[in-house]
Amino acid sequence: MNLAMDSDEPWMRSLHSDTGYLLYRLGLRSGQLFNAALQESGVRLRHYAVLRYLATVEGALQRELSTSLGYDPSAIVSLVDDLERLGFVERRPAPGDRRSRIVVLTGDGGAFLRDTDRTSQGVSEELTSPLTADERTVLRDLLLRVAGEG
Repeated sequence: MNLAMDSDEPWMRSLHSDTGYLLYRLGLRSGQLFNAALQESGVRLRHYAVLRYLATVEGALQRELSTSLGYDPSAIVSLVDDLERLGFVERRPAPGDRRSRIVVLTGDGGAFLRDTDRTSQGVSEELTSPLTADERTVLRDLLLRVAGEG
C-alpha cells in the first residue's frame, strides 16, 4: 500500500489519519495480492476463507458460514457451489435433521489448503514487510482485538 503518493494533498493527509480508511485500504491491498496469488487455482480469497473455516470444524450449515465469515447468505451459496464444483467441499445431510445439509471440507480441499499455505504466508509477509517480526505480532494481536476475536 503506497500512501506516500497522495500524502501532499491536504484531503489525503486527513483521510490517512482515519484508521477505518487505512484498514479499508489494507484490506483491499490484501485481497488484491491474495487473489493474484491464487489466480491460477480458480479460487479467490472469499473461497479460501470458507475453506479455512471448514478446516476448523466437522462441517457447517451454510447459515453458520454466513454468520461466522460475515458474508451475505446468497454469496455463501455461490461460494459453496464453486468449491463443490472444484471438489473441495461437499454437502451432506446434517446429523439429526434430514432437511438440512452441512458443508464439509473434502480431502482435495484439505490438500489445496496445505498446498496454498505458503502462498498465504507470502501474502502476509509482503503486506507486513515494513514491520519487524515483533511489530507483526503486535499488529496481529491488535487486529484480533479490534475484530473481537482476542
